Amino acid sequence: MSAERGLPADFIRRVNSTDPDVNAWARFERSEMAARPEFDALFLEEATPTRWVMAVRGAEVLPLLYGDLRPRVLAAMLACKARFKVGCITNNVTTGHGAGMASSAEKAAAVGEIMSHFAVVIESSKAGVRKPDPRIYLMMCEALGVAPEACVYLDDLGVNCKPAAALGMTAIKVTTEDQLLADLAKATGLAF
Repeated sequence: MSAERGLPADFIRRVNSTDPDVNAWARFERSEMAARPEFDALFLEEATPTRWVMAVRGAEVLPLLYGDLRPRVLAAMLACKARFKVGCITNNVTTGHGAGMASSAEKAAAVGEIMSHFAVVIESSKAGVRKPDPRIYLMMCEALGVAPEACVYLDDLGVNCKPAAALGMTAIKVTTEDQLLADLAKATGLAF
């Protein structure tokens, strides 16, 4: 998403990983501030040229958040759902434009359809706690009625996988779609 805007590789990820429990991003995902003007201004301050070479307003970051839907991953999730309880923990934000973190109403509808397949969805913006806080993982275990040791946890950020693993979950750091499907197959005994 950084490259689309001419930003250095992993620019947004670097800004968001600095002071990850108290930065603008963390506070926004816990619904401690609104998108405008608070998040917009604070993200700009955190992404100032003196820290990161380029200044980026929070409002410019929000449209870049949503990724592409992956049919193979959805098929794997549905296969898991047929055998296991499947939940979703998401660090998200309330944007106020009705599409959530999606960049359009169409993408929001597609995401809503996918989210409807989960037995439980815990959203940081509603729960007031976000990954990597261990409490959010335990909230999911309680909601699903399972022990952490019985869980497989997937995330593209290692910082979010560490507390899951520390709680006893099988944590899979997602780097590519093929790697995700291979590791998930190994952890669940299913074929994707």
